Amino acid sequence: MVLSYPIANPLVRKSFFADRRQEFTGYDLRINLTRSAMTTATASTTIFEFPNATIHRNLPAARLIEIAIQRGEGVLASNGALNVDTGKHTGRSPKDKFLEDTPTIHNNIDWGKVNVGITPENFTKLEQMAVKHLATREDLFRFDGLAGADPSYQLRVSVVTEKAWHNLFAKTLFINADVSELANFEPDWQIINACEMRVDNFTDYGLNTPCGIIQSLTQRKVIIFGTHYAGEIKKSIFYAMNYDLPEMNVFPMHCSANVASDDPSNVALFFGLSGTGKTTLSADPNRPLIGDDEHGWSDKGVFNIEGGCYAKCIKLSHEGEPQIWDAIRFGSVLENVILDPVTRVPDYDDGSKTENTRVTYPVSYIPGAVVPSMGTHPKNVVFLAADAFGVLPPVSKLSSEQAMYYFVNGYTSKLAGTEAGVTEPQPNFSPCFGGPFLPRPPMVYAEWLAKRVKEQDADVWLLNTGWTGGPYGVGERFKLKYTRAFVTAILDGTLRGGSFETEELFGLSIPTEVPGVPRDVLNPRNTWADKDAYDKKASQLAQLFRENDARYEISAEVRAAGPKG
Repeated sequence: MVLSYPIANPLVRKSFFADRRQEFTGYDLRINLTRSAMTTATASTTIFEFPNATIHRNLPAARLIEIAIQRGEGVLASNGALNVDTGKHTGRSPKDKFLEDTPTIHNNIDWGKVNVGITPENFTKLEQMAVKHLATREDLFRFDGLAGADPSYQLRVSVVTEKAWHNLFAKTLFINADVSELANFEPDWQIINACEMRVDNFTDYGLNTPCGIIQSLTQRKVIIFGTHYAGEIKKSIFYAMNYDLPEMNVFPMHCSANVASDDPSNVALFFGLSGTGKTTLSADPNRPLIGDDEHGWSDKGVFNIEGGCYAKCIKLSHEGEPQIWDAIRFGSVLENVILDPVTRVPDYDDGSKTENTRVTYPVSYIPGAVVPSMGTHPKNVVFLAADAFGVLPPVSKLSSEQAMYYFVNGYTSKLAGTEAGVTEPQPNFSPCFGGPFLPRPPMVYAEWLAKRVKEQDADVWLLNTGWTGGPYGVGERFKLKYTRAFVTAILDGTLRGGSFETEELFGLSIPTEVPGVPRDVLNPRNTWADKDAYDKKASQLAQLFRENDARYEISAEVRAAGPKG
C-alpha cells in the first residue's frame, strides 16, 4: 500500500486521503511513503521512503504501553505509569536547536543565541539522513493530532517516532483528533523523531554536537535526532505556534491557566519558565484547569495549545500537589524517575539521575479540567520568578509600565536539570518568560501583552517562588503553603482591595497584609539576618536588570518602571 505524505500548508491543502475510505486508526499499516505531487509557494516536497516499515498509526495508549514494555523502552511503575529513561539528555538541548534560514522567514526572526540558523542545504542533508535512519527500522509509530483547543486557530500535527513511548508522549501532550478527522487527516506540521541517530561528523553540517533539533518554518517540519528527551517534541510545536499565532490576531503565551469553579469569568494566567510553578499553582482543586504550559489569548479569550500536562516530579508529594500526584497513573509517562527495584514505587525525592524528573498526562486526568480547554479573558496575570538572589518580594502588584518591564526582561533563575549542563539555579533573563521558544523579536510579544491587558483591564502581579532569607545556598525556598496563600489572595480579590507599601530599590508595591502569611515575610529585607548583605545582593540584581533592559527598545516610561539602582 502506498500513501503520499506531503508537507502541508494551511493555506493550500490537498486531501491525499480523499480517495481512501478506511479509518486509519488503531491498527498497523505497511506503508511506503513516497513523493507527493503537491507543490506550493511556501512548502516544498520531500521523499520519505520506508519500504520495509510497519507504521503503527494512532494506536491507543494501552497498546503503545504494551509495545514499549515488550521492546524494553520502559517499565510500569507501581502507580501504573510507564517509567522511561531518556539517557544522556535529561532536558532540552538549546544549543542543538537550529532554524532553517530562508528568505521567506528571515526578516521576521530574532536571530541570535536562541534562534540559530541552519542552511537549507544542511537541513535537507540532515533530513535525508534521518529518513534513511528510520528506513532501517522494522517498526515506526505515527500520531496524528491537534495543537490549539480553539478550532479557529488549530494546527494539525503528525509525529513519526522510532520509539513507542515517544508516540505515547505525543498522544498525551497534543489534542487527540476524532476518528472522523483522522480519516482525512492532512498535517500542517510534521515531526520526525530519529532519536537513535547520531551525526558523527556533525560540524560538517553546522551542528555543535551529534544531537540536533532542526526546524523549518517554511516547510513546516521538525527533525529530531541524537536525543531521547521527549520535551523537544512538545516545544517544537509551541515554537511553531509562537510564529504563526501573532499573524492570526492571537497572543501566544508560555503560561498555565485556570478558572474559578463558580465564576467562568475569573480566569487567571501564570507566566514562568520551567520549574517556577506554572503547573503546580494552576493545579488547584478549587479552580478547574484550562492548561499547564502553553496558551493563546485571542479577542475571544484564552485557549490551551496542548491536550496534556508536563509536570516536574522532583520532591512531588500528595500533600503538596495532590492533583498532579493522582494524575500519575496508567496512560501517563514518567521520565527519569527512580523506582524501588522490588516494589517499583517511585522515589520522587531522588534526583540522582536528574533534577528534571518529569511526568506527562492528558489534561483530562486532572479532576474537573476544562475540556475543550478554553476560557474567557483573564482577570489576573501572574508572573512567576524563582529568584535565586532571594531579594524580590514574594508578591507585588505591577503598574502597566512595570508589567511591560518585567515581562520583557522575564527574570527568573534557570533551575537544575531543565537544560543540559545546569546543575544549580542560575540567574536568568528570558524575554517574555519564554525566550527559548520565541522566533520573533521579544517586543512583538510584549506589545501583545500590553494590548490584551489594557483591553481587558486585567491586574498583573509578580510572584517570587524562589528564595527568602538569603540567596540560594543560604536562605530557603518560599514555603508552598505561603505561595498558595498569595495566589488565593490574588484570585479572590483580597489583594486588589488591600493596602500596599512601596519597596525602595525596585519600586514594587508590596501588600501590607496577606491572610495566612506572617507580615515579616512580605518585605524580603526583613527576612535577612544581615541587612547589609541584602542591600548588596539587591543592588547586584538591580544592576543585572539594567544591563539586560539595555537590549530592548522600550519607552522611557517603561524603562523608568525598572529598578532604581
